[in-house]
Amino acid sequence: MANVRTGDKAPNFELKDLDGKRVSLQEALKRGPVVAAFFKVSCPVCQFTFPFLERLFKAYASDRTTFWALSQDDARDTREFCAEYGVTFPALVDDDGYPTSNDYGLTNVPTYYLIARDGTVQVDSVGFGKNALEKLSEALARFLGRPVAAVFNPGEVVPDSKPG
Repeated sequence: MANVRTGDKAPNFELKDLDGKRVSLQEALKRGPVVAAFFKVSCPVCQFTFPFLERLFKAYASDRTTFWALSQDDARDTREFCAEYGVTFPALVDDDGYPTSNDYGLTNVPTYYLIARDGTVQVDSVGFGKNALEKLSEALARFLGRPVAAVFNPGEVVPDSKPG
């Protein structure tokens, strides 16, 4: 399958969270939009990107929005990554062989998606991109009817992009 992009239908998935509970995209979409962010714990660009995704989670957390970190590593390493990089939104573990990553056609991480309630991808991004994170913030604000939250702090020096 080709890499899933904006405008495509997001493939459904069902994965376990770090406590072993199974969750599914289809169920989460009944509540509202989903941010699904794929990563690998050893990826330096993931380590750089996820604290910014955490800022968006804190800005837009609600019972109508789901944020998931989808790990290509085991639960132990994923827990350590989340603790080290301050990720408090739920993490899921892609099963052996990465079937969910493969269904999305991933070639690099981090890759993240904003998926609307109808299952359509509204935002997609590979690697780190300032503009992409700002687009994600704008789209979340629009979905939730809130003001747009700043992703970056005033005066914060952040590169425009980092390839994944």
